[in-house]
Amino acid sequence: MKKLPLLLMGCGGVGRLLLHHIVSCRPLHSKQGLRLRVVGVCDSSSLVVTSDVFSEELDDDFLMEVCRVKSNGSSLLTLNNFGACQVVSSQEVIKIATDIAALLGKSTGLAFVDCSASSETVGMLNQVVGLGCCVVLANKKPLTASLELYDQLVSQPRRIRHESTVGAGLPVVASLNRMVSCGDPIYRIIGSLSGTLGYVMSELENGKPFSQDVNAAKSLGYTEPDPRDDLGGMDVARKALILARLLGHRLNLENIKVESLYPVEMGPNMMPVEDFLVNGLPLLDKGIQDRIMKASSNGNVLRYVCLIGNNGCEVGIQELAKDSPLGRLRGSDNLLEIYSRCYSEQPLVIQGAGAGNDTTAAGVLADILDIQDLFP
Repeated sequence: MKKLPLLLMGCGGVGRLLLHHIVSCRPLHSKQGLRLRVVGVCDSSSLVVTSDVFSEELDDDFLMEVCRVKSNGSSLLTLNNFGACQVVSSQEVIKIATDIAALLGKSTGLAFVDCSASSETVGMLNQVVGLGCCVVLANKKPLTASLELYDQLVSQPRRIRHESTVGAGLPVVASLNRMVSCGDPIYRIIGSLSGTLGYVMSELENGKPFSQDVNAAKSLGYTEPDPRDDLGGMDVARKALILARLLGHRLNLENIKVESLYPVEMGPNMMPVEDFLVNGLPLLDKGIQDRIMKASSNGNVLRYVCLIGNNGCEVGIQELAKDSPLGRLRGSDNLLEIYSRCYSEQPLVIQGAGAGNDTTAAGVLADILDIQDLFP
């Protein structure tokens, strides 16, 4: 039985579901001759770790207790008296986690899994990569840091997996990597990478106002608590930057032109969210409606997309043909059209659910399984 040690950073929705998937897949993994040995779990302020990282693991009952505690909004520190583990907090977290990486990285190996949403994990991730560990990411922010930090993180590409940073469980990153590595140059990608904005833009074709569609998306749970987190386009920009860098574009986030669907004066620092939803959003309806009518007169529809080409990368509303894959897109699916030498006339199209904690966690688990051959 191959045992793969794993340390999880982040106990939000994705991290907790990853732990559930690990436990529920035990019989399947056992048949495959594999056991994922969780040696530590940390949140933003604390870390629980097994007393002997070489030979022991946090058992499944403990992992389910971690999920229960975190789903209730409590700290991992409350687990201090639950089972044989060590609980550390504050500045010790980085030191202990890095010590574990140093101990296991060059011997048994260690999968360092980042399911947080933090921009502050990149320093630790770069350290553990240098210590011989593998890194699996659902967190987009380390991959959208400065080029210097990015280059360091991906310096050993076989030991990095990050499929779930773009399109949740969709095979976007793997497909691009395969095409690039076999010498099929990709010259254009256009994609809808926000389920929220995909839903809103396709619903506009039913004749309802923009503000009504945004509020409907919010009521369905598609948007963030403050929909401006989606409407600002920065989440799409981060995903686009990850893809652009895979294609070799030497870009930083500030190099991407991003169209926000609300003006600066309606931003979070200027207008409370309830005021935005009730009074701000309706003021945007006419501008969007005018753009819809113009697109329709040209036989097109509007989609909020990322566009990556030889001249760089931009994110915003584009007019697209009604009968194109993106023009036909409805609902909250993600969809990418990828144009290359081999896919010059008809693009390679990847479509499916591109968000959701369950889908994302499944993608992370698949990435962990994908690196098992790197472990003794």
